[in-house]
Amino acid sequence: MQEIERKYLVADESWRAEVGRSMRIAQGYLCSRKLTARVRICDDRGILTFKGKSRDGGLSRFEFEREIPRRVAEHLLCRCDGVVDKVRHLVEVDGHTFEVDEFRGENEGLIVAEVELSSVTERVTLPSWIGDEVTGERCFYNSFLSKHPFKSWKKR
Repeated sequence: MQEIERKYLVADESWRAEVGRSMRIAQGYLCSRKLTARVRICDDRGILTFKGKSRDGGLSRFEFEREIPRRVAEHLLCRCDGVVDKVRHLVEVDGHTFEVDEFRGENEGLIVAEVELSSVTERVTLPSWIGDEVTGERCFYNSFLSKHPFKSWKKR
Protein backbone atom coordinates (compact mmCIF):
# COMPACT_ATOMS: atom_id res chain seq x y z
CA MET A 1 0.00 0.00 0.00
CA GLN A 2 1.21 3.50 -0.83
CA GLU A 3 0.79 6.31 1.70
CA ILE A 4 0.48 9.78 0.18
CA GLU A 5 0.27 12.74 2.56
CA ARG A 6 1.20 16.36 3.04
CA LYS A 7 2.33 17.78 6.37
CA TYR A 8 1.97 21.34 7.65
CA LEU A 9 2.71 23.38 10.72
CA VAL A 10 -0.41 24.68 12.46
CA ALA A 11 -0.61 28.48 12.45
CA ASP A 12 -3.21 29.15 15.15
CA GLU A 13 -5.70 27.56 17.57
CA SER A 14 -8.88 27.97 15.49
CA TRP A 15 -8.80 24.27 14.45
CA ARG A 16 -9.80 23.27 18.00
CA ALA A 17 -13.44 24.30 17.39
CA GLU A 18 -13.62 21.83 14.48
CA VAL A 19 -12.27 18.67 16.18
CA GLY A 20 -14.48 15.63 15.61
CA ARG A 21 -12.50 13.09 17.63
CA SER A 22 -9.23 12.87 19.57
CA MET A 23 -7.01 9.99 20.67
CA ARG A 24 -3.84 9.65 22.77
CA ILE A 25 -0.91 8.04 20.97
CA ALA A 26 2.44 6.75 22.24
CA GLN A 27 4.79 5.46 19.56
CA GLY A 28 8.38 4.31 19.28
CA TYR A 29 10.69 3.07 16.55
CA LEU A 30 12.33 -0.35 16.47
CA CYS A 31 14.61 0.16 13.45
CA SER A 32 15.02 2.75 10.74
CA ARG A 33 17.30 1.70 7.91
CA LYS A 34 15.64 0.78 4.60
CA LEU A 35 12.36 0.09 6.35
CA THR A 36 11.09 1.80 9.50
CA ALA A 37 9.31 -0.39 12.02
CA ARG A 38 7.00 1.54 14.35
CA VAL A 39 5.02 0.30 17.33
CA ARG A 40 2.13 2.41 18.53
CA ILE A 41 -0.46 2.37 21.27
CA CYS A 42 -3.49 4.38 20.21
CA ASP A 43 -6.07 4.56 22.99
CA ASP A 44 -6.45 0.83 23.78
CA ARG A 45 -5.13 -0.63 20.49
CA GLY A 46 -1.64 -1.87 19.63
CA ILE A 47 -0.46 -1.22 16.06
CA LEU A 48 2.68 -2.38 14.25
CA THR A 49 3.61 -0.43 11.11
CA PHE A 50 6.34 -0.77 8.52
CA LYS A 51 7.14 2.25 6.36
CA GLY A 52 9.47 2.51 3.38
CA LYS A 53 11.73 5.39 2.40
CA SER A 54 9.99 8.58 1.33
CA ARG A 55 9.60 9.39 -2.35
CA ASP A 56 8.28 12.35 -4.31
CA GLY A 57 9.93 14.87 -1.98
CA GLY A 58 8.50 13.18 1.12
CA LEU A 59 4.97 13.04 -0.28
CA SER A 60 4.62 9.24 -0.65
CA ARG A 61 6.01 5.96 0.68
CA PHE A 62 5.20 2.29 1.19
CA GLU A 63 3.17 1.53 4.34
CA PHE A 64 2.03 -1.77 5.86
CA GLU A 65 0.04 -1.73 9.12
CA ARG A 66 -1.49 -4.42 11.35
CA GLU A 67 -3.20 -4.39 14.72
CA ILE A 68 -1.41 -6.36 17.44
CA PRO A 69 -2.39 -7.12 21.04
CA ARG A 70 -1.90 -4.11 23.33
CA ARG A 71 0.30 -6.10 25.73
CA VAL A 72 2.64 -6.97 22.83
CA ALA A 73 2.76 -3.30 21.80
CA GLU A 74 3.57 -2.29 25.41
CA HIS A 75 6.39 -4.88 25.49
CA LEU A 76 7.86 -3.58 22.22
CA LEU A 77 7.44 0.08 23.17
CA CYS A 78 9.63 -0.49 26.25
CA ARG A 79 12.45 -1.53 23.91
CA CYS A 80 12.42 1.64 21.82
CA ASP A 81 15.13 4.28 22.25
CA GLY A 82 12.66 7.15 22.27
CA VAL A 83 8.90 7.41 22.47
CA VAL A 84 6.75 10.14 20.93
CA ASP A 85 3.70 11.10 22.99
CA LYS A 86 0.93 13.06 21.30
CA VAL A 87 -2.78 13.64 21.04
CA ARG A 88 -4.19 13.26 17.54
CA HIS A 89 -7.24 15.36 16.72
CA LEU A 90 -9.29 14.58 13.60
CA VAL A 91 -10.67 17.60 11.75
CA GLU A 92 -12.89 17.25 8.65
CA VAL A 93 -12.44 19.93 5.98
CA ASP A 94 -14.14 19.74 2.56
CA GLY A 95 -14.10 15.94 2.38
CA HIS A 96 -10.58 15.50 3.74
CA THR A 97 -9.57 14.48 7.25
CA PHE A 98 -6.73 16.52 8.72
CA GLU A 99 -4.86 14.71 11.51
CA VAL A 100 -3.66 17.42 13.88
CA ASP A 101 -0.93 16.07 16.15
CA GLU A 102 -0.43 18.00 19.37
CA PHE A 103 2.82 16.73 20.87
CA ARG A 104 3.42 16.18 24.58
CA GLY A 105 6.48 15.64 26.76
CA GLU A 106 9.80 16.55 25.17
CA ASN A 107 8.05 17.56 21.93
CA GLU A 108 5.50 19.82 23.60
CA GLY A 109 4.91 23.06 21.71
CA LEU A 110 4.94 21.38 18.31
CA ILE A 111 1.61 21.02 16.47
CA VAL A 112 1.49 19.62 12.94
CA ALA A 113 -1.35 18.65 10.61
CA GLU A 114 -1.25 15.88 8.02
CA VAL A 115 -3.74 15.15 5.27
CA GLU A 116 -3.77 11.91 3.26
CA LEU A 117 -4.33 12.14 -0.48
CA SER A 118 -5.36 9.63 -3.14
CA SER A 119 -2.60 10.75 -5.56
CA VAL A 120 0.49 12.96 -5.55
CA THR A 121 -1.32 15.44 -7.83
CA GLU A 122 -4.51 15.70 -5.75
CA ARG A 123 -5.34 19.21 -4.60
CA VAL A 124 -6.77 19.92 -1.18
CA THR A 125 -8.44 23.03 0.22
CA LEU A 126 -6.31 24.25 3.11
CA PRO A 127 -8.11 25.73 6.10
CA SER A 128 -7.03 29.12 7.44
CA TRP A 129 -5.26 27.55 10.44
CA ILE A 130 -2.71 25.75 8.23
CA GLY A 131 0.77 27.26 8.24
CA ASP A 132 3.97 26.41 6.38
CA GLU A 133 4.21 23.10 4.54
CA VAL A 134 6.88 20.79 6.00
CA THR A 135 6.25 17.71 3.81
CA GLY A 136 9.54 15.86 3.38
CA GLU A 137 11.38 17.85 6.07
CA ARG A 138 13.03 15.06 8.04
CA CYS A 139 13.06 16.99 11.33
CA PHE A 140 9.25 16.77 11.44
CA TYR A 141 9.16 12.97 11.05
CA ASN A 142 8.04 11.29 14.26
CA SER A 143 11.03 8.92 14.01
CA PHE A 144 13.34 11.97 14.11
CA LEU A 145 11.39 13.55 16.98
CA SER A 146 11.77 10.34 19.02
CA LYS A 147 15.57 10.88 19.03
CA HIS A 148 15.79 14.68 18.66
CA PRO A 149 12.91 16.19 20.66
CA PHE A 150 11.44 19.53 19.65
CA LYS A 151 12.37 21.13 23.00
CA SER A 152 16.07 20.60 22.15
CA TRP A 153 15.85 22.45 18.81
CA LYS A 154 17.14 25.95 18.35
CA LYS A 155 14.33 28.33 17.36
CA ARG A 156 13.10 27.60 13.82
